[in-house]
Amino acid sequence: MIEFRGVSKWYGQVAALTDVSVQIDGGIVGLVGRNGAGKSTMMNLLAGLLRPSRGDVLVDGVQPWRSEARLRIGFCPDVDSFYEDLSGHAFVSWLLRLHGLRARVARELAAAAMERVGLADAMHRSIRGYSKGMRQRVKLAQALARNPSTLLLDEPMTGLDPIARHDITELVVALEDAGVTVLVSSHVLQELEEIAGRVILVHQGRLLADGSVHELRRLLEDRPYRLLVHSDRPREVAARLTAVEVVRGLTVDRGTLEVETDGGGDLFATLTALGAEGLIEEVRPLDDDLEAVFAYLVDDGLLSRWRRERDREARA
Repeated sequence: MIEFRGVSKWYGQVAALTDVSVQIDGGIVGLVGRNGAGKSTMMNLLAGLLRPSRGDVLVDGVQPWRSEARLRIGFCPDVDSFYEDLSGHAFVSWLLRLHGLRARVARELAAAAMERVGLADAMHRSIRGYSKGMRQRVKLAQALARNPSTLLLDEPMTGLDPIARHDITELVVALEDAGVTVLVSSHVLQELEEIAGRVILVHQGRLLADGSVHELRRLLEDRPYRLLVHSDRPREVAARLTAVEVVRGLTVDRGTLEVETDGGGDLFATLTALGAEGLIEEVRPLDDDLEAVFAYLVDDGLLSRWRRERDREARA
């Protein structure tokens, strides 16, 4: 279990986090925010590299900078810093030695971790000759080597090619199945949407929203849903759709229509009928994904409304 209890963190006069309270009981949780939003500060607090200016940070009920907590935590940071002349295997081995493991055990665990992230053939080569993606895998290997119960991944997909991204995604999903709690941050929101059942949105050092993508989308009741409809007879389809009461707006551009709607069965029944008649080829939501939800929520008006509602609930 990961807990933030009223956590604030200042760097001099600059507030990186302000009164953040959140609890994570397991699974894969995505941490979303723009650069400077406070994601890395949250990760560093959980890894025990920083201490809060105010409030409590706990991992399984223990402060993460204590030795008993660090044994349970694996951390893959966003920074790239290695002893370049060491091999990947030697680098991970020495980190394990620093955690107090015997040399033979450290070498065995390091080899297993390097193989786990797809570097079995390159583990004894100098890190200096590794590509960006390979260096990223070494960071992931050292985080996994001690089989932690809590794994912190700060921008883990940076520099990986599509095949490597797929492999790491499968690895992270397998960790969830094994009971590991995974907190993963990324600025590529599609990556989080593919693996995280829950997302935490941080903006300007504050908790903005917390839930599944569909739960967060329901916060935006005053925002119309947007659908993209492909058709080789767009004007005929547009004429049918404008007659539907819940359609608030419609734009036609060659073979596509962008539909703004309040939702409702009438619209989807009409789209189904149009599909059955062969008039439409595809219907795709444009703003029911994490990127669109985040963009809407950080709008100043919506952000203020969210904070007012959250403060009202807290007082109640």
